[in-house]
Amino acid sequence: MRKLVVLSFVTLDGVMQAPGGPQEDTSGGFKYGGWTVGYWDDFMGKVMDMQMAQPFDLLLGRKTYEIFAAYWPHAKNQPLADKLNKAKKYVASTTLSKLDWNNSTLITGDTVDEIKKLKKQDGPEIQVHGSSNLIQTLLKNDLVDEFRLKIFPVTIGTGKRLFGDGTIPASFKLIEGKISTTGVIVATYARYGKIKTGSF
Repeated sequence: MRKLVVLSFVTLDGVMQAPGGPQEDTSGGFKYGGWTVGYWDDFMGKVMDMQMAQPFDLLLGRKTYEIFAAYWPHAKNQPLADKLNKAKKYVASTTLSKLDWNNSTLITGDTVDEIKKLKKQDGPEIQVHGSSNLIQTLLKNDLVDEFRLKIFPVTIGTGKRLFGDGTIPASFKLIEGKISTTGVIVATYARYGKIKTGSF
C-alpha cells in the first residue's frame, strides 16, 4: 500500500485557495490570491525541495492540473520543474477529455474506487497539491495518510478551505514541525487512528 500525501499551503483560518497569485483561482469572488508571497524565504524553498526529494506520482483535480500544465512544462531554471514534469500524473475530472501534459492519465469511472486501486499498486508515494475539491472527496473517504502543511500567519475569512464539512473525525500524529524565518509553521501529520474523546 503506498502513501497518499496532501501538501498544502493554508492560512490560520484554514483557507487554501489561490496561495500563489491573484489570478490563480478567483472563483466565488476570491480576491486575496497570492497570500503566501510575502512570507516566502530560502527556508521554505528548502522545505519544498526536501518534501519532493523522493520519487512521487501526482494526483490532481481539474483546476490545479490546468494551472500546473500551463506553467511547469515551460518553467526554466526551477528545481521543481523537472520533478513535476517527469512525475506520473493522475487527474480526477468529469469535464476534461484531453490531457496535454506528459505522463498524464485521466481517472475514469468511480473516483474513490480508482484512487483506492492506485494506493494498492506498487510505486512511489502519491502527492496531492492544491486540488481543494478533490481533497474533500479524499477526506470524506479517509484516503489521506499524511498532511504536509505550511501554515501561514494570515487570516482571510472566506475561500476554499482545506477541511470542509465532509471531513470525518480522525486523529493525526505530528511527525515533524519547523518554523520559517517569517513565521510559517511547517508541520507534517500522519493518520493515527480514531479520534479520542474524554472529559476533564
